[in-house]
Amino acid sequence: MMEAIERTVPTNDWITLIFVLSLLLLVFARAFFLSRFQNFMILPFNNKYIFLYNKKGRLTHGFHVALSLFMYLNLSLFTLFTASVLFDKQISPGGSFLLVSGGALFVYFLLKIGMQLAGGLILEFSKITSSLVFKKMTYLNYSALVMFIANLLLGYVTKDSKIIVFASISLILLINSIGWISILKIHQKLIASHLFYFILYLCTLEFAPFLIIANLLND
Repeated sequence: MMEAIERTVPTNDWITLIFVLSLLLLVFARAFFLSRFQNFMILPFNNKYIFLYNKKGRLTHGFHVALSLFMYLNLSLFTLFTASVLFDKQISPGGSFLLVSGGALFVYFLLKIGMQLAGGLILEFSKITSSLVFKKMTYLNYSALVMFIANLLLGYVTKDSKIIVFASISLILLINSIGWISILKIHQKLIASHLFYFILYLCTLEFAPFLIIANLLND
C-alpha cells in the first residue's frame, strides 16, 4: 500500500493581489484625474506636470496619494524579488517576507518624509521643503512603473533573471537622476544662496538614512 505524500505547492496569490491592487490604483488615477495622468506619463521628457501641480495640498491630493501607494506596493515587491535573485535564494519570496519588507519601507518613508518636513519647518523653509518632497516623490512614483513591469516579468515570465533586476535598477536610477537634475536646475539660485543648508539637507536627510541602513545590513 502506497503512503500518501504531502506536497507543498507554492502559490503566487499574494503576487497577483499586488498586481490587482496596482492596476486598480492606476485605473483610479487615470479615470478620475485624466489630465494629471497624461502629464505624469511624459514626466521624464517634459516636467510640465511639476509646474502645473506643484501647489498647496500637492502631497495629499488624491492622484499623488494613489501613485504613492502604487509606488509603495511595487517597491516592496521589487525589493523582495531583487533580494531573492541577488542573494541566491537565501531569501525565499513569500507573503511573510513581503509584509516585513513592506512594513520596513513604510516606516522608512514615513520617518524620512516626516524629518524632511519637520526640518523645513525648523529652518523656516517649509514651503520649499514641501515642494522638494513632492518633486522627488513624483519621480520615484514614476519609476514605480518600471518596478511594476519588472515585477510582472520576475513573477510570471523570467523568474530569477538578474538581467531584469539590473536593467530595472538602472532605469530606476536614471529616472530619479533626471528628477534630481530637474530639481537642481529649478532651484539653482536658491541653492547657491543657501549652499550650507542644502549640503546639510543632503547629508542629514538624503545620504544618512542609506548609510544607516548599509551599516545595519553589514552587522
